[in-house]
Amino acid sequence: MTDDIDARPRRARMTLQSRLMTAVIGMVAVILGAVGLATGTILSSIMQENLNAQVQSLGQLRAYPNSTAADILSDGRQEAGTLLVYRSSFGDATGAYVAGDETVTPLTDEQVYALVQSIEQPGFTTVAVTGLGEYRVYMTGGSGGQFAVVGLPTSEVTTTLAQILTTVALVTAGGLILLGVVLAIIIRRSLRPLRDVAATAERVAAQPLSEGAVTIAERVPTAEADDSTEIGRVGAALNTLLDHVSVSLDARQRNEERMRRFVADASHELRTPLASIRGYSELSLRDPTLSENTESALTRIQAQSLRMTRLVEDLLLLARLEEGQELVYGTVDLSRVVIEAVGDAQAAGPDHRWELDLDEEPVILAGDEGRITQVVANLLANARTHTPPGTRVAVSVSHEGSDAVLRVHDDGPGVDPAVADELFERFSRGDTSRARKTGGTGLGLSIARAIVQAHGGDISVRSHPGDTTFTVRLPAKPADPAPAD
Repeated sequence: MTDDIDARPRRARMTLQSRLMTAVIGMVAVILGAVGLATGTILSSIMQENLNAQVQSLGQLRAYPNSTAADILSDGRQEAGTLLVYRSSFGDATGAYVAGDETVTPLTDEQVYALVQSIEQPGFTTVAVTGLGEYRVYMTGGSGGQFAVVGLPTSEVTTTLAQILTTVALVTAGGLILLGVVLAIIIRRSLRPLRDVAATAERVAAQPLSEGAVTIAERVPTAEADDSTEIGRVGAALNTLLDHVSVSLDARQRNEERMRRFVADASHELRTPLASIRGYSELSLRDPTLSENTESALTRIQAQSLRMTRLVEDLLLLARLEEGQELVYGTVDLSRVVIEAVGDAQAAGPDHRWELDLDEEPVILAGDEGRITQVVANLLANARTHTPPGTRVAVSVSHEGSDAVLRVHDDGPGVDPAVADELFERFSRGDTSRARKTGGTGLGLSIARAIVQAHGGDISVRSHPGDTTFTVRLPAKPADPAPAD
């Protein structure tokens, strides 16, 4: 379940600048929107009241008995758009309105009837007049069925309000755009020190700090590490941290060099007494008068001295490789080296099935043939030792681009996941039993990696139960191989 969750794609997160701009512009937009809405509501109310006052003032039109609406509107100069529906006590309701050219135009009976029917009670009402649009009307009534309906179109109020709201919207949008530009400039300049801190951290993170001599020259610029600001304090803290890390790395490198020299010196010094022990044990074993117990003890001493000698030689080789020594460059036919190594491995492990796959053309590279042979032998011995009888071991050599690639594949049980991450470290054992036959010294793969890296190459492993492959990549044409001593 955890793997499924981790496998789901993560949504791209917004940058700090984007979040700040979104928050500020969004808040300002909400405030301006609220102000615009409140302004529009207030203006609409004020203009509605003004229109009501204008309509109510039309109620003072003079009416005479038997007058029609057109007669009343024609008596005096009325505002364009003025509408009147009038019914006297002696006749039918009539209606008229003042056109744009200030001429009085009668309403049809259908228009009058529909307008009167849409008014439910005296007072102010907004109605739609067929063919004329929306009107704000005011109805007054008298005795004997007399009534008058006066009104003005709402189009002017609607148009004016729309113009005001459009202007407010355009000014708001322009202001938000200007705010976004200014805010982007300010935030970008304000976050520049933080970007410098991030860039410095990324450059340091890209450096290989795990081993070897490391010098961290990257620092946050002094101008961006001013501890008087919050971001400047981050830059100053990072510079201080990098100073401490640089000192620690120097101390680690000195310790590694001292340890490497110690291992090399100790290994060198141990070779002589171990050779003496082996020599005396061999000489003593030639004595025919030795008892069976003494002979067995001397044989054990000789075997352990040989094992100790191999261990000392391996440690000395590792120390010299890490110091850049022990390589004698020349032309190496990797195909021939692998053929010979597989032949030796087949003789040492006849209970395994050995397969060989080579390019038609020999794979030639520049390197130390003896050491490359040691790498191949170590990988084949590793495959033979840590897999059961009957395991298929397939070895291939090929050109891939500018690299010479060696692969050793087996269908054995695979590498224990508990040691997979440290398989190439010193004294790392794929067989935790530490048996003499299968455990080894734990230096074979470490030596192989050191030799490959000394040639400018790379060694890796991919392992699953039934599928384990060691891959060695070596430059087929090194730019400048070191000369032999």
